Amino acid sequence: MQATVLRTVLRGLACLGLAAGGASASWAQQAAAPSAKAGMPQPSAVLIENVRIFNGVADKLSAPANVLVQGNTIKTISSAPISAPADAVLTRIDGSGRTLMPGLIDAHTHIMFSTLPQLVILTSDVGFINVAAVKAANDTLMRGFTSIRDLGGPVFGLKRGIDAGLVAGPRIWPSGAFLSQSGGHGDFRLPNELPVRPGEFTFSERAGAAVIADNADTVRQRSRELLALGASQIKLMAGGGVSSSFDPLDVTQYTVPELRAAVEAAENWGTYVTVHAYTPRAVRQAIEAGVRCIDHGQLLDEATAKLMADKGVWWSLQPFVEDPHHPSAFPEGSPNRLKQLEMFGGTDAAYALAKKYKIKTAWGTDTLFDAAAAATQGAQLAKMTRWYSPVEVLKMATSGNAELLALSGLRSPYRGRLGVVQEGALADLLLVDGNPIENIALIAEPAKNLLVIMKDGRVVKNITQ
Repeated sequence: MQATVLRTVLRGLACLGLAAGGASASWAQQAAAPSAKAGMPQPSAVLIENVRIFNGVADKLSAPANVLVQGNTIKTISSAPISAPADAVLTRIDGSGRTLMPGLIDAHTHIMFSTLPQLVILTSDVGFINVAAVKAANDTLMRGFTSIRDLGGPVFGLKRGIDAGLVAGPRIWPSGAFLSQSGGHGDFRLPNELPVRPGEFTFSERAGAAVIADNADTVRQRSRELLALGASQIKLMAGGGVSSSFDPLDVTQYTVPELRAAVEAAENWGTYVTVHAYTPRAVRQAIEAGVRCIDHGQLLDEATAKLMADKGVWWSLQPFVEDPHHPSAFPEGSPNRLKQLEMFGGTDAAYALAKKYKIKTAWGTDTLFDAAAAATQGAQLAKMTRWYSPVEVLKMATSGNAELLALSGLRSPYRGRLGVVQEGALADLLLVDGNPIENIALIAEPAKNLLVIMKDGRVVKNITQ
């Protein structure tokens, strides 16, 4: 009986275009293939002529070139004219000597939580949060960010809607709910909700935003559930945080066996665990457990940075510094603000250590609860010239971040190479009005300077004409 009902439901979803395609038969990947989208058919080929290419890996732009996109991949790159493919509906774009580059990648987002205040998120109907996230996804894509690694939040439905073509947005590598111990960085219960009654789930848990797991068996179970739902990596809170109220910044969260339970679950699915952590003790414990990426780490010491380099652990850093143009969301003198200032104070040293030991370093924004800050996504990337040259920054946000996404292996929701402009790579492309290697500030004004935005071979913006 249950099998009959399930088949009926799946047939109904398929009729709606919501359960077809995907890279595997998992529930999370039953999204419509791009060809199943309703509406006018997309051109089958796009020819971008007379551009200079930043290919994501080279230190300089190419000589003038032409690029042919067929389907969702880059078919041909040539300095010679490219003939229109036979029997193809062709769109021509005149690059006029401007710069063609890969779509940008943000390696640390919470797109469900980026634009609404924290109190609104904790007290609103989840439907409203989803509506806000749909707008945030479209805005992200229009800023030139064609892929994001989402490290905590109920993002599976949004990702499915984007992949099915129902709404516009970036490719999403989802973690789903982040895992936290009681009193950890992911515990947003009110003080009067503690102690929790046995078996009771918080609003955050019911909404798929966070999971409270206080022993290795529960960590393992919840990790497996998230992987079943389509998580491309697992995210745990391994140390204190700024936006949470219970935990001081210096505390270490979880034990090695608890962290190892998540690592084993992820490794069994061919993917990895990343952790939120700032301090040496939290990071060393995570590395001992087999974690492959550290997010944040602003308070690390030299010995721990060297350990990360020796173990080949990724460091996903964010350019957290005081910004006079964007005041803190936390009141001056508040515990959260004091923690924020302490964390800000370690950012310069963290980047210096990452460079000294040549640690694989990713870039992300980690914007939370602030629509104005979310709108500065490109400016947050341009800010990286405080520590790196413009071309190093651009490499980090394209081919470098793509290498981090590839850690998900077969759990990656998308097949193909990203972060590069090369034949055979996926066609996520930006046409920039100028040379971002010479003037990376162009990225900070996407409405004006990103003339063409292409994702998966489809032109989603074109103001060249």
